[in-house]
Amino acid sequence: MVHAGIAGATGYGGVELFRLLANHKDIKNISLYSSSEAGSPYASLMPQLSEWFSDELKPIETERMKEELDVLFLATPAGVSRDLTPLFQGSGVKVIDLSGDLRLQNPADYEKWYKKTPAPGQLLDEAVYGLPETNGEKIREADILANPGCYPTAVLLGLAPLADSGLLEKKSLIIDAKSGISGAGKSPNDKTIYTNTEENFRVYKVNEHQHIPEIEQQLKRWSGRSEAVSFTPHLVPMTRGIMATMYIDVSLHEHPESWMDLYRTFYANSPFVRVRDEFPATKDVYGSNFCDMHVKADERTGRLTIVSVIDNLVKGASGQAIQNMNIMLGFEETRGLKLFPLYP
Repeated sequence: MVHAGIAGATGYGGVELFRLLANHKDIKNISLYSSSEAGSPYASLMPQLSEWFSDELKPIETERMKEELDVLFLATPAGVSRDLTPLFQGSGVKVIDLSGDLRLQNPADYEKWYKKTPAPGQLLDEAVYGLPETNGEKIREADILANPGCYPTAVLLGLAPLADSGLLEKKSLIIDAKSGISGAGKSPNDKTIYTNTEENFRVYKVNEHQHIPEIEQQLKRWSGRSEAVSFTPHLVPMTRGIMATMYIDVSLHEHPESWMDLYRTFYANSPFVRVRDEFPATKDVYGSNFCDMHVKADERTGRLTIVSVIDNLVKGASGQAIQNMNIMLGFEETRGLKLFPLYP
C-alpha cells in the first residue's frame, strides 16, 4: 500500500491527480502540498470535495515528505521541479514530474524555450521520459520520471508506429494541433477568459511553443536524425481535449488498409491506445486515459493523415502520470484508470 503526495494540488493537474488516486485501490493515503495555500482545507478550495475530504493542504517540508511518502507527483509550474526534485534523489521516494523541467535533455534547449534556468545535468541524465507505450522498460527501473507534455503525448503516439517501421519522413511532417482551454492552466489571462474564448478559435505560440523541442527530441531518439518539425497549436473553446492532426509524405506502394494494420499491430499490447475504424473526436476520450487514433492514406497526394485525440488533463497529464506510477511500482498498468469516457 502506497503513500502518495501531490505538490501543486490546487492546479488542474493536481486536482485531477487527486480524483484518480482517490479511487486507486493500492493508494492508502494521499498528502496534498501547496506553497501558497498551506493550512487551508482542500475542500474549501475545491467545493466538489465537500463532505468527502477534509484534510488540509500541507507545506512543502522535504525531510518530512521523504520519511512519509513512497511517490511524489509534482504538478507544479515550470521552474519548481528543477529545484525540488534534487532534494529527493536517493531518498527512496519515486518522483514523477508533470512540468517540463526534466523533459529536455539539453539544458540549452530548456533555457531557450522555457526562458528559465535549467535543472542540473545530473538530474536530467537520471530522469526517464515517461511515454509508457514506447519506453516501458526504462520506466520500470526509474526513480525520477519526466511525464510527457499533453501535445507531445498525442503527437508522438500518432507517429510512433511510423518511426518504429522506419517510415517517418520528418522533413515533410506537418503537425496541426488543437487544445481545450484547461491546457493553458488555471491562472486566467486575456486569451483564456470567457469573453475571448467563447465563440472564438485562435492560433497561438506559432513556432514558439515549448513542446516543439520535446517532440523533436523524441523523434531524434527514434530515428537518429535531428530535424525541425512544423507544429502549430490552436486554442479551441472547450474545456478538455486535444486533437493532433499530422500530415506526412509516405510511399503508398502498399494498400491503404495496411496502414491500419501497422498501427494495430504496434499497439496490440497497449491498453490505453485505441486504433479506430473512423476518425475520432475529442469527446470519445473525455475524462479517460485513452488515446484514440485513425490513419488514412491519400493516393492522390501521396500523404498519410493521422488523427490522434486525448484528454489533455488525463492521458496528457495526470492519468499518464498514474500509468507511469503503476509501471514504476510494479502494479497492473491500468490500475485506477479503468474509466469509461464521459458522454455527453
